[in-house]
Amino acid sequence: MICPKCKGNTEKVKYEDVEVDRCLGCKGIWFDMLEAEDLKKIKGVEAIDIPDSKIRKKYNKMGDINCPKCATKMIRMVDVDQSHIWFEKCPICYGVWLDAGEFTDYREEDKLDKIKDFLTRERK
Repeated sequence: MICPKCKGNTEKVKYEDVEVDRCLGCKGIWFDMLEAEDLKKIKGVEAIDIPDSKIRKKYNKMGDINCPKCATKMIRMVDVDQSHIWFEKCPICYGVWLDAGEFTDYREEDKLDKIKDFLTRERK
């Protein structure tokens, strides 16, 4: 699979019985339908994510991308519980793209997230 953000190659990363695709370049992760939600519940799964705030900041601004599975234009979404997390979702195959570190952040909802949400500017 080719990364929808940096156009780098991806590698298969498996945790328990779930396999995702992680970009070798920008470290973003592709989750097929419902994989992110399933993995979110498993302890230690954050090991699949490689947090890098510099890379994340660069590629988080990039929202006009096509699905790496079906080439459909993806929709930029905001997590309902943590509005500082932006991600892209395919309206056809329902896959999700999370930038480097976003999955770790998505898994860990705490008081700091409320502050981040308050400080996050409105998205356009």
